[in-house]
Amino acid sequence: MLTDALIGGHEGIDPLFLVLIALFIEAYVGEARAFFRVVPHPVRIIGGAVAALDRKLNREQRSDLDRAVRGGLTVLIVVVPCALIGIGVAWLTQHHGFGWIVELLLLVSLLAQRNLYDHVRAVGKALREGGLPAGRGAVAHLVGRDVETLDEHGVARAAIESAAENFSDGVVAPVFWYTVFGFPGLLVYKAVNTMDSMIGLVSPKYRAFGKAAARLDDLLNLIPARLSGLLFALAAVFTPTASPWRALKTMFRDAGRHRSPNAGWPESAVAGALGLALAGPRHYPGHHVKDAWMGDGRTRATGQDISRTLYLYTVAGFLNALWLASLALFHLAW
Repeated sequence: MLTDALIGGHEGIDPLFLVLIALFIEAYVGEARAFFRVVPHPVRIIGGAVAALDRKLNREQRSDLDRAVRGGLTVLIVVVPCALIGIGVAWLTQHHGFGWIVELLLLVSLLAQRNLYDHVRAVGKALREGGLPAGRGAVAHLVGRDVETLDEHGVARAAIESAAENFSDGVVAPVFWYTVFGFPGLLVYKAVNTMDSMIGLVSPKYRAFGKAAARLDDLLNLIPARLSGLLFALAAVFTPTASPWRALKTMFRDAGRHRSPNAGWPESAVAGALGLALAGPRHYPGHHVKDAWMGDGRTRATGQDISRTLYLYTVAGFLNALWLASLALFHLAW
């Protein structure tokens, strides 16, 4: 791991085994909410810093060029301290007997596989027990689109798309960057991803100011997004009624149709695996997106399709842990 040279040795617990333990703990208990009722959550701290810099630097009277430069400065101001803090946490793990506990708690808090699963499952439950109004209320926690324009099928599609895209952002990408750069890599990725969600928006206010954050987030997700699509295709082998070959075909054919250079890979893989059509035209507050459909299956997704997606998601999560375990064992033997 590249951080070994930065933290001076590799005497403590192997980071690959540590993140593997964190994945299984988070899958079982979630993101350690009880602990972060007392201690501020890392993402909340990062978000607070981004919001403060947004208020200070992103003012309407400034030119687009000025705002773009200040947006790039915002990225540096947030990313550099996160990298340094990450190096400090990794050093603590490798040089103190119980330092790994700090890193483990932070890892559990920064992974989102169980949290995402619970939110998507809540949408299916709401549709089943409370009908369309309850489904709209539940899916509003997952997506930024205008949920009042969604029918039952639109609610189901939104939940499925969120599960696919956020599997990459919340599970695969953090693990990927952790395996490359250790805890500093994961913390920097989460900082960039948080910035992208807050200021990397296509709107007059953020078009210039958020450009650096959005482009960096696109760059950091290039490999994880494609890996996520492949994991979904492989998971389809072990998922009843899913097709791995259709997942691969749809992914390579349709991923480029998405307006995001990355989100289309996991979404199109899920669409193909489950015989659905995802993305397409969508309403957001104040504007309408006319995206192409990904997949040539049904647009009329249902609560049952949400359950199928969660099965596929669970298998893909297990496969993500499996390749990590294989890498950890190879690293141990080497």
